[in-house]
Amino acid sequence: MKKAPFFTILMVCLLLAACSSGETKTDSSEEESSTFTYESEQGPVEVPKEPKRIVALTNGPNVISLEGKLVGIDEWTEMNPLFTDKLKDVEVVGDDQLEKIIELDPDLIIAGSQTKNLDKMKEIAPTVAFTWGKLNYIDQQIEIGKLLNKEKEAKEWADDFQERAATIGEEIRKKIGDDATVSVIETGQKELYVFGNNYARGSEILYQAMKLNMPEAVKDNALETGIHVISPEAVGDFTGDYLVLSKNPDVDNSFMETDTWKNIPAVKNGHVIEINSKESTYSDPVTLEHLLKTFEDGFLEK
Repeated sequence: MKKAPFFTILMVCLLLAACSSGETKTDSSEEESSTFTYESEQGPVEVPKEPKRIVALTNGPNVISLEGKLVGIDEWTEMNPLFTDKLKDVEVVGDDQLEKIIELDPDLIIAGSQTKNLDKMKEIAPTVAFTWGKLNYIDQQIEIGKLLNKEKEAKEWADDFQERAATIGEEIRKKIGDDATVSVIETGQKELYVFGNNYARGSEILYQAMKLNMPEAVKDNALETGIHVISPEAVGDFTGDYLVLSKNPDVDNSFMETDTWKNIPAVKNGHVIEINSKESTYSDPVTLEHLLKTFEDGFLEK
């Protein structure tokens, strides 16, 4: 008779201890899984492991490629035809629209280091800023992958893309010759833009991944700065054996009807590959995959 109460008390104590231990472990587990510390350029930032409401004032295309859950995007990304179907119900927002950003209730904000109101944005939600051009196109994608807790996916894409681009580059060089040169030029309102090897428009693919050659004039004027402005009359001086023409549909492209243009050897030989400038101003996976296919078809099918 005396053993029963003691046994009962002992069982109750063990049960309470187990429940207490279980509750503590569950709470700790939930807390650990909700956020992590991301080491940004400006220092550590506590960010959600699975952000559900991202406002991307920069690097939106990188977020899109990793299927990040966007609620706000910059106007330039929104205007890009490649992303139209991927941005339904996503609001266009600028760095001076703090009230609108608050209304979007973000749990993560991605911005540029020169973005206005950065300090105020940090009061709204965890904010991570990137300096444009500080990272190359591959490292930038991997960094966004880290931020979104999708580093594995970002690295897998990067490795696969570089391998495929290098293989296609070898095929292109076999066809056009190891010494052939390629220029990347974009049309503007009254001028043209010549690009180096890191200014989007597929320049990273052509020069870095495929290792195609630049004309000397491009090396001298655009390699270091990334971009060089020229007049339509001087376009022939910067055009290589092949030309990737980033054609802006919103500007006057009538210079392409002039003798100056028509007498450029690359034009006369049919060695011009046109791309839409609105679809080529980023260096994210969606854009790069689109341009890789364009270059493969343009160089190898001509």
